[in-house]
Order: sequence, then structure tokens, then C-alpha cells
Amino acid sequence: QVQLVESGGGSVQAGGSLRLSCAASGYTFKLYHMGWFRIGWFRQAPEKKREGIATIDSDGTTSYADSVKGRFTISLDNTKTTLYLQMNSLKLDDTAMYYCATVQISGSMSPIQALSDPLRTTNWGQGTQVTVSS
Repeated sequence: QVQLVESGGGSVQAGGSLRLSCAASGYTFKLYHMGWFRIGWFRQAPEKKREGIATIDSDGTTSYADSVKGRFTISLDNTKTTLYLQMNSLKLDDTAMYYCATVQISGSMSPIQALSDPLRTTNWGQGTQVTVSS
């Protein structure tokens, strides 16, 4: 199992930007961004359901939740050891704990849907808090 550690969260005003990082140890992400596995980010806020945000596969194909499309960008460095989430034009509703994760996908649902399902998430970190204020 790969060990994941998120960082880069904090407090920011609406309209601002943050870049989250997820470092892998023990293993790289190489095993988890191909085949029926993806790597990505999800978020969890109090009183709200878990929401998959973004995923990326081995050829660089990305998927985004409608709520963040056009504002967030997921990327992976060429060593496959660090996953990033660039967050621009932040809104109050983006306030949440953000987690990077590996997820098992299937042909019956989109990668974002799979990432929103706790039962399909195989690895995740402790999270990093993002708080957006007006």
C-alpha cells in the first residue's frame, strides 16, 4: 500500500488560489494510475456528502467534478511521487477537508463517481483543510 501525505491547505479569501500537494512514500503512484485504478482528490465538508473532485490516469487523461471544472487542475510530476491540485477562483462552497486517494474504477460509473464512493477508495491520506472566506 502506498502512504499518502497531503499538504498545502490553509485559509484563503474567495477568488484566491491554493495548490495542494500529495506526496507518496513506500511506493510511487505508478501502480495506481493505470488499468482499473486511478489517482485523484476528493473532499469532505461537515453535513455534506463526500465529493470526488478530480482524477488522472497513466496517459494524462483527467476528469473533474462539475463543481470544480474550469477552476481546478490535477497533475502528476514525472517521477510519479507527487500529485497536485491547483485550485483557482475559490468559492465559499469549496471549504472542506481535501484528500488525495487511489480508487478502483469500473465500467459502470465515471472515475469521479467512483472516487465519491468510500468503498472504492483503496488509499488516502490524513487530509488538508481548505477554508475559504468572503
